[in-house]
Amino acid sequence: MIENLVSRRNFLRGTALATAGLVLAVQLPDSVRRAAAAGDQRSFVPNAFVKIDVDGITLIMPHAEIGQGIYTSSAMLMAEELELDLGQVKVEAAPPDISKYMDPILYDQATGGSTSTRSDWMRLREAGAAARIMLVEAAAEGWGVPSDECRVARGVIYHDASGKTATYVDIAPRAASRQVPKEIRLKEPSQFRLIGTSAKRIDTPAKVNGSLVYGIDTRLPGMGYATLVMAPVKGGKIATMNEAAAKAVRGVRDIVRTDDAVAVVGDHMWAAKQGVDALEVEWDHGPNSTVTNVSIVMDMHEVSKTQGVVIRNQNDAQSVIDNAKTKLDAIYHSPFLSHAPLEPLNCTLAIEEDKAELWVGTQVPVRAQKAVADALGISPDKVTVNNQLMGGAFGRRLDVDSIEIAARLLKDIRYPVKIVWTREQDMTHDFYRPYYYDRVAAGLDDNGRLIGRTHRVTGSSVFARWAPAAFINGVDPDAVDCAAETPYDEDAVLADYVRHEPAGVTTSWWRGVGATHNLFVVESFVDEMAHATDQDPLEFRRRMLTKNPRALGVLDLAAEKAGWGETLPPGRGRGISLQFAFGSYLAHILDIEITPRKQIKLVRSVIAVDCGIVINPDTVRAQMEGGVLFGLGTAMFNEVTFTNGAVDQSNFDTYRILRINEAPKIDVYQVKSGEKPGGVGEAGTAAAAGALANAIFSATGRRIRSLPLWQAAV
Repeated sequence: MIENLVSRRNFLRGTALATAGLVLAVQLPDSVRRAAAAGDQRSFVPNAFVKIDVDGITLIMPHAEIGQGIYTSSAMLMAEELELDLGQVKVEAAPPDISKYMDPILYDQATGGSTSTRSDWMRLREAGAAARIMLVEAAAEGWGVPSDECRVARGVIYHDASGKTATYVDIAPRAASRQVPKEIRLKEPSQFRLIGTSAKRIDTPAKVNGSLVYGIDTRLPGMGYATLVMAPVKGGKIATMNEAAAKAVRGVRDIVRTDDAVAVVGDHMWAAKQGVDALEVEWDHGPNSTVTNVSIVMDMHEVSKTQGVVIRNQNDAQSVIDNAKTKLDAIYHSPFLSHAPLEPLNCTLAIEEDKAELWVGTQVPVRAQKAVADALGISPDKVTVNNQLMGGAFGRRLDVDSIEIAARLLKDIRYPVKIVWTREQDMTHDFYRPYYYDRVAAGLDDNGRLIGRTHRVTGSSVFARWAPAAFINGVDPDAVDCAAETPYDEDAVLADYVRHEPAGVTTSWWRGVGATHNLFVVESFVDEMAHATDQDPLEFRRRMLTKNPRALGVLDLAAEKAGWGETLPPGRGRGISLQFAFGSYLAHILDIEITPRKQIKLVRSVIAVDCGIVINPDTVRAQMEGGVLFGLGTAMFNEVTFTNGAVDQSNFDTYRILRINEAPKIDVYQVKSGEKPGGVGEAGTAAAAGALANAIFSATGRRIRSLPLWQAAV
């Protein structure tokens, strides 16, 4: 395979000098040797990702662990080429350094978009292979034998003919003086020992025994505990508060404020919470105090009538539809959504006059570092970031507003403070998944074949705020993901995007964002086309997949395993969703039942996924299961609404999640593939809503075009 032979130039690109020891970087060989000579001769760092010292072998992990299992999968990539067992690898979170740890897909040191495995697939294998080559060559040179007579097993180098052995730690000083190999030949898939096997998660034991430290677990000597209250309406400010009453609460240390937020620092969390409650803050709600869901949707309705920025314009789709035998059009609504991670937002800051240290779970460590530096008026290199594990994120921790607020509030405090948002503050001050308003239309010919389709997406642009450089010519690539391009054969398509920023709302990434919303719309509308032409939804899709064997493969596999075509009893329904998203193909078939009490019962979820080469099948299965449950619960129950500018939902009683007894049986089938890996973290979520809406139609004959769907059976 061409990708298995990596040039020295490509390997060196993007890496940089590390501290102490050998570095495979942009350094010339003598510079490498000088760096090694100046470092600790008991260890070396053969690139930005691998560290070998007397304590063992460590992966400097470029991506954050949020529960998705990337620490395990990425460690498998490195260990595969280093000829290690997975248990020999420790994982350490990378420090903020975009020159070394930039995700090449996201162009940021970030974890999101289901890109981690796709980004690390080559670079972590290259890192391990380069280190192995240098260690073996160093050992062979010392023994006076050809390097191709040596072998490696579990981090030990053997020369069988002479009986000589050396561990990686033993040989590190000699390896530090070697030149970077000119070519790095990676293993062929047939040679993999770890990749493709079901490995146990390396973080599971620490989770079980409670030793694993999340951001909220941080404890420092002399630390204060803080919580805060913020303006309930975006743009609001503090009008009055009873600071004396808060100070009178036993255990309260300090009260700090900005124009739109106030925090109480106490000896413990209870003192801080009681202090905040005693403040009895009254607010000036500002210019957004009249915003409601009705006003937001009315604005979107009007704006959506205007021509948007054209994303795809193929063969005059509107004229094709106008002259078609069968014409359909519809409007779909997808609501604002909260991230609602189990671990609420928090961070710990220790601030001194000219430097600071931050303990936090973040998906964007460089942005977190800069947020503190900007708030304190110091340079980023004066801010140390300790990136910790996260108890959920779903995109929320791709933003650093909570860190920036904490730094502004605590800038004059000179003892460590952990600030924790209550669930209510977290949920009512989220950066929400955008509300989307979609206008779709289609035309079909005499044979019931799709001949023209239009799709106009109206909604907020997350890219324009979060990564303005990627918002080019008014196009948000995420907002139209899976809307402009589908897996199907299409002759005439018009897809456009109307950007509309709703008053009083900040929007952000949410597990799947554009793909999740667009697949609900597209796959629901595909079912509408099938029904309008009296075709079976499966066969209708199959007829449109003549040029996409991978998509057809997962569709057929899911249909076979789900028993598509069997007669269902009354009150039962079955729905399909098909997608190519995040670099992976996935088909989802969902069985539901409408109970005598007119409630939706999720019966069985069948998922077939082709995500290319699978690193850890257990991780893929877990991500499919967790993702589809997350997506189904959201599609059934969740929306964020506004009254007088403030969010109505404040905890899990009003923003409820799917319960254990409500979960369907889930069967996941993985297609064996030699293609490069795709992403899986968001794929299951994106596949949920469309299959559910189609299953509801199958069971009830009711076409639902607005989420959530909890009232669909009534």
